[in-house]
Amino acid sequence: MSRSGKRTWGKTAVGLLLTGIMLFPVYWMLNVSLTRDQDMRKSPPDLFPAHGTLEGYRTVLDEQLPYLGTSLVIGLGTVALTVALSAPAGYALAKLRPRGGGILNFALLAAQMIPGIIMAMGFYAIYLQLGLLQSVPGLIVADSTLAVPFAVLIFTAFMSGIPGELLQAAKTDGAGPLRTFWSIVLPMSRNAVITVSLFAFLWSWSDFVFASTLVNGGAHEPITLGIYHYIGNNNQEWNAIMATAVVASLPAAAILVLAQRYVAAGVTAGAVKD
Repeated sequence: MSRSGKRTWGKTAVGLLLTGIMLFPVYWMLNVSLTRDQDMRKSPPDLFPAHGTLEGYRTVLDEQLPYLGTSLVIGLGTVALTVALSAPAGYALAKLRPRGGGILNFALLAAQMIPGIIMAMGFYAIYLQLGLLQSVPGLIVADSTLAVPFAVLIFTAFMSGIPGELLQAAKTDGAGPLRTFWSIVLPMSRNAVITVSLFAFLWSWSDFVFASTLVNGGAHEPITLGIYHYIGNNNQEWNAIMATAVVASLPAAAILVLAQRYVAAGVTAGAVKD
């Protein structure tokens, strides 16, 4: 085997090893979710559940579906609000060139560096005055603040690559900025829309800081709080806990797999200029 071939095989082996290490917690989560309670204390533990059970998943369907439904509503609401705010902002920064655009871009970068717990405390004080604590709309707004700065930067980078000739042709035909944005820019920005939607959904789906601060104890709680409460109340039923984690991971994993090629195109947009 040539030296270059050996290097390729060596890199592949290292990549597979690192991938296996990173995916091992996912495998163990699946393993434990199918293991009976009486088999949990074996030493050494079974690498595969010899006597598999779906009891944990039955428990999830009985007790965790309301939390999953709430998380889905919050995730979709966050996506809608994030795209509605960030797409026009990205278009304005990329094509309309308003005064102070550079300062706004810097502010968006700085906003992503603010710790979530600090923002959660600020939202708590505001929501306490407005009566929005323990409400789904309040949590949607809070989760959107995490996604909007990143989304504006993605839209700005993507829309900067749209040829100016198209926008000029639309202007010549009598289209105003709003019509140009809606009919030309937004349809051409599909990859960016999918990328932003995916990240906004994942951030809201996995959020715990805002959820535990703003809606803890309310009538509608997301799945992150459902898992948290379940661990606190049933710290010995590990198969049900892990089954809950598996079910909570499935929507995000499925969306990521389906949208990965659009995400790659959306994230790298604007990285290369002619």
